[in-house]
Amino acid sequence: MASGSAEAVLKRDRAFVIVGLAGIAAIAWAYMFYLDRVMGRSMGMEMGGPRMEGWGIWDFVLMFLMWAVMMVAMMTPSATPMILTFSRVNRGRHERRNPIVATGVFLAGYLVVWTVFSAVATFAQWGLHRAALLSPMMVSNNPLLGGMLLIGAGVFQYTPLKKACLTHCRSPLGFFMTEWREGNRGAFFMGVHHGIYCVGCCWLLMALLFVAGVMNLLWVATIAVYVLVEKIVPAEHWVSRVIGLFIIVGGLWMVTRTFL
Repeated sequence: MASGSAEAVLKRDRAFVIVGLAGIAAIAWAYMFYLDRVMGRSMGMEMGGPRMEGWGIWDFVLMFLMWAVMMVAMMTPSATPMILTFSRVNRGRHERRNPIVATGVFLAGYLVVWTVFSAVATFAQWGLHRAALLSPMMVSNNPLLGGMLLIGAGVFQYTPLKKACLTHCRSPLGFFMTEWREGNRGAFFMGVHHGIYCVGCCWLLMALLFVAGVMNLLWVATIAVYVLVEKIVPAEHWVSRVIGLFIIVGGLWMVTRTFL
């Protein structure tokens, strides 16, 4: 009876977490579609895109908001296995506490890291705009820049840093066995810790958004799906290497095109 009751509680917690994560991701994607479809080409002038005469404070704020929401949309699904594992472990350690609250705190810590990344990406976009390397629609207008970003991202797929960060992201239970901290404060900092590894794994992939367009939703979705696949499929290192090779070839082609 006790075992059956515990199993029912775990299933209930899991359902709550999945529904919550799906809701967060859905809202973020809905906002992205709103920007893309409703604002359309006027987004560059009205929603904080890079205006030809330069950015003001409001442009920075709106562009940062766009990046932050986009990171939530892209990264929440790929973090789901880690978050579900946290919820299960936390429930097992503290049967009388509410693991849903702690799970939300863990997610908050994770998203804080991606919010910081969004601020960095916003400044990077501002710099590229000032250097006239991005179009008003936030697409690289310099094939050499696009090619170098592709080559850099492809090469990174073969580095020890990529391997170490990806291994961490694919080992939720191992992470909590070695890094567990008690309380909501501990949950928050574990979320931050995981977020740092996740950024380390994916930051150059996110830089590829400048190649095909920051608001190219097909490109955004493709990267998001790849990040998820990379974290859950078997033989992940082979997947990373194969994709890295394709990215490098695409970058070399783009660089070569600039000299033809």
